[in-house]
Amino acid sequence: MSRLDQLYRRLLLTKYFTKGWGNPDNLKRLFEFRKIISRRDTCQHLVSPDYPLHIDRDETQKDCRILEGHFVSPFTKYLPGIMPKETEIARFQVILPKVWPGKLKPVCLHLAGTGDHYFWRRRTLMARPLLKEAGIASIILENPYYGVRKPKQQLRSSLHNVSDLFVMGGALVLESLVLFHWCERQGYGPLGITGISMGGHMASAAATNWHKPVSLVPILSWSTASSIFTEGVMSGAIPWKLLQQQYFSDNSYEDELSKLIQSPEKNRVNAAFQLGQNFSRNYPSSVIKMEELQSQFLKPEEGVGRLHVTAAAAGRIQSQSPPAASFHSTSVGRVLSSTVTVPLREDQQREVLDFMRGIMDECTHLGNFSVPVDPGLVIIVVGKSDAYVPRDSVLSLTELWPGAEVRYIDSGHISAFLFKQSEFRKAIIDAFQKQTMRYYS
Repeated sequence: MSRLDQLYRRLLLTKYFTKGWGNPDNLKRLFEFRKIISRRDTCQHLVSPDYPLHIDRDETQKDCRILEGHFVSPFTKYLPGIMPKETEIARFQVILPKVWPGKLKPVCLHLAGTGDHYFWRRRTLMARPLLKEAGIASIILENPYYGVRKPKQQLRSSLHNVSDLFVMGGALVLESLVLFHWCERQGYGPLGITGISMGGHMASAAATNWHKPVSLVPILSWSTASSIFTEGVMSGAIPWKLLQQQYFSDNSYEDELSKLIQSPEKNRVNAAFQLGQNFSRNYPSSVIKMEELQSQFLKPEEGVGRLHVTAAAAGRIQSQSPPAASFHSTSVGRVLSSTVTVPLREDQQREVLDFMRGIMDECTHLGNFSVPVDPGLVIIVVGKSDAYVPRDSVLSLTELWPGAEVRYIDSGHISAFLFKQSEFRKAIIDAFQKQTMRYYS
């Protein structure tokens, strides 16, 4: 595990999901919509080939031509009222050659990773070099909740709710289809899509819903976001105490939302998924992780954590049976309601962790999505010591997409972004060459 990844995350003070899970009713709507948006045969009909798009600027520079445009996110049509107003208009930039060098007009869509606001970073590190090195044009799409699409009350990249991540993902899938259709109307092709970290995962989800072969290069991402937020260094940026308080204060999380979760990992680990035994499989590292998470639940000076919940919820907690798996016996605090105080056991902490893992799998696990039309056009780039994106505890992309290629680079997450950009671009170029040889020669 990369020490630089661990150090970098510790230096960042920002927390994610500081307002909690999000509205339970919105989560239900998102879960239902996931069943539509994750199937290519249903999703492809959500965006018409002539979906309206507006070009606001067309500028010729010394080395390229730059377009800027916007359109209304199709997501607003299907789940009205969920996207904040600031996020509803999708904005993008196109980097084109002044003159296409040949008959083909390859274009790659770039989705933003965590913290990648506006266009300049992807334009500088990816788009302009790709145009110069391989004649590949680029479209840079601004993520919902980022840049000019950032809600006013949001601090930097810190999404307020867990549900915001699912809104972002669903919106990007549909917005990517809008841009692919626009490319076809312009006569551009072959087409591809890429992204780094979170952007790579979003790119994967979008590519599964395009009805034609597309070059896909997910960089520093994997099959699901669940391990990122429950095992990776990002788990330290989650307000677990707040999430647990909300979870045990509202029966709908366990009684309704949990029953809607579909995870490809369930069949793989069976009861371990429900009991949190994926942590025990990695003992003693699981114990260390649990102790790290407990430090967020418990106040050091008290030795106990206190959460305000309803008396009904407290009774539900007290009546739960101990887990089948055996974990180390450490004091895990108490739950406090207005009328009763009951022990806060480790299995209750794991219940929240399992719920987080479950809803992340429900909405982000690529096993819940269609397989790309041609997995042979997929080149996955991963860091061998990536501490942000744990891979060992979840299904691999090669299991989900037989024929996809995985390239391992000798680095962690942060060092790969800083020093391996040329390898990222090479993977993109190679993926386009594969598509050209198969479908355009």
